[in-house]
Order: sequence, then C-alpha cells, then structure tokens
Amino acid sequence: MLKDFKAFILRGNVVDLAIAVVIGTAFGALVTSFVENLLTPLIAIPGSRDFSDLDFTISGSTFAYGNVINALISFLLMAAAVFFFVVKPVNALMARRKTEPEVESTTKECDFCLSSVPVAAIVCAFCTRDIDHPAVA
Repeated sequence: MLKDFKAFILRGNVVDLAIAVVIGTAFGALVTSFVENLLTPLIAIPGSRDFSDLDFTISGSTFAYGNVINALISFLLMAAAVFFFVVKPVNALMARRKTEPEVESTTKECDFCLSSVPVAAIVCAFCTRDIDHPAVA
C-alpha cells in the first residue's frame, strides 16, 4: 500500500502539477502586486480609486455595486497586465525561436461539399465534382 502511494506521488504529472500550482500562486501574487501598486494608482490620478462606498438600498437590502466595479476594474487591469507583459513577449520570443520551416498543407477543401481532398485531386472523392473550376451559380 505504501509502495503504491509512493509510486503515485513520484509520478511525473503529480510533481509537475505541484510545481505548476506553486509557480502559479507566486505568479498570481506578482501580478496582483503589480496591478495594485502600479496600475491602480494610475487610475486614481484623475479621480477615485475606490468605489466600495457606492451602494443603494431597496426594502432593507443593500446592493453594493461599487464592489462589483472594483472587481471589474481589477480583473481588467490584471488581464491587461498578463496580456501585455507575459503573453505578447512570450509569443514574440517563441516566433523568434521558431526553427522549423512552415509545413505546406497536403489537402485542400472542395468548394461544393467542403470535404478535405488531396492537393493534386481534380475531382472530389466525396461529391465527385470537378474541384479546380469555380462553382457555377
């Protein structure tokens, strides 16, 4: 029983998942700090940075819509920070490091039945129509 548990814990995907959770948590804290300490104060320059005091009451129930506005702004700032400071640079780096040549497609699409057929085909194997000529209206 202990042997099975040890084998489970030491499997590659469990260890990889544990590492991903730790790195993800640290990265989340970094993004949160970046947004709260650098981006949110930029929004506060022209006006208020905290909308939590905005609310209204109906029949004794309080609707704190200011908290929703705060959460929305925080989400948008975090998404923008991740996109512009992580996704875009990583995509640019991966495009630069790309070493494989572009693979040419070996199939084309039939204009009539939209099936994939070999590039050299002149008649569709599925609908038997001539696929090198434009469709006749």
